Amino acid sequence: MGERLRVELGSRSYEIIVGERLLARAGTYVAQVARGNRAVIVTDENVGTLYLHRLMGALEEKGIGSLPIVLPPGEQTKCFAQAESLMETVLEHKPDRDTLIVALGGGVIGDLAGFAASILLRGLDYVQIPTTLLAQVDSSVGGKTAINSRHGKNLIGSFYQPRLVLADVSVLSSLPRRERLAGYSEVLKYALIDDAGFFDWLQEHAAEVLEGKAGALTRAILVSCRAKAAIVAEDERESGKRALLNFGHTFAHALEAETGYGDALLHGEAVAIGMSLAFALSVRMNLCPEEELLRVMRHLAQCGLPSSPLAVRANWDVEALMEHFSRDKKVRGESLTFVLTRGIGKAFVAHDVEKELVRQLLIEHLRPAPLDIAK
Repeated sequence: MGERLRVELGSRSYEIIVGERLLARAGTYVAQVARGNRAVIVTDENVGTLYLHRLMGALEEKGIGSLPIVLPPGEQTKCFAQAESLMETVLEHKPDRDTLIVALGGGVIGDLAGFAASILLRGLDYVQIPTTLLAQVDSSVGGKTAINSRHGKNLIGSFYQPRLVLADVSVLSSLPRRERLAGYSEVLKYALIDDAGFFDWLQEHAAEVLEGKAGALTRAILVSCRAKAAIVAEDERESGKRALLNFGHTFAHALEAETGYGDALLHGEAVAIGMSLAFALSVRMNLCPEEELLRVMRHLAQCGLPSSPLAVRANWDVEALMEHFSRDKKVRGESLTFVLTRGIGKAFVAHDVEKELVRQLLIEHLRPAPLDIAK
């Protein structure tokens, strides 16, 4: 039946259901939250080939007719042009206020479909059915919806909560290992933010999680979703504690922008590097012992995740990265905002980080002289 968690937001509360083979029973779960009998399924070409007809059949069994809209895969799809095309296609089929949007895919599809749902007819209900590990533990939960601009990632969007999140662990078996690793970095993020015990567990069980062992994988997803649900319930619109979920992301978004949001650097890989840099910045500011940085870097290396921008390419433009930081949504005034740490499980938000300090950190870490993590 799946494990159930609840995101407590009053009248907008919803459940996260995590378990195996949930897609086959999706009609039952969706029917419990749908206000009508019409759904629009938004997916991409890769996911659609694997799971679209299975989902359409599951909905049909419960009397819900569905219109599939299949988009190109990749981060480039999170743009104005695709958002406009998606919404015009939906409107051509004359939706009403009871029409349900169903996002079947990874973070790109979830973000784009959620954003469209938030503004179509001034708000349509939507359901998240995430098909990547990264989306199951992060982007599908919490109601952040967005598309990218040429000025940066996720700069155009809204806070708009889904009616249901259905995380089928079984579909993750179709992911390439690189995609699983990218998702694992977001799992690791929850441990590094405020759960040192979870970090200890991951050090023992990371291989099982990455190999797709159902028990370990399900536990990792549940712990991650429970952590995010608690933070979202406390701070839905990121005015306080929710900002901790951006740990590593300020660095990550700048790196992604410089690599063009493509396959050269996946979001989860960028987050892994970003978290390492956040630890390194914390060490430089005498906030965190260096040994904590080394523990994190060793764990990333053992898993096969990058911890340095030099793992992606040899040449980086420091000033271009600094410009991306200045455009980040979390910037306030002239100082930069970063989530920093006093150690594993001890993250906090710093709104007054000096730009020159960050610039010097980048100059140091973008030279081909990696820190010795073997000691």
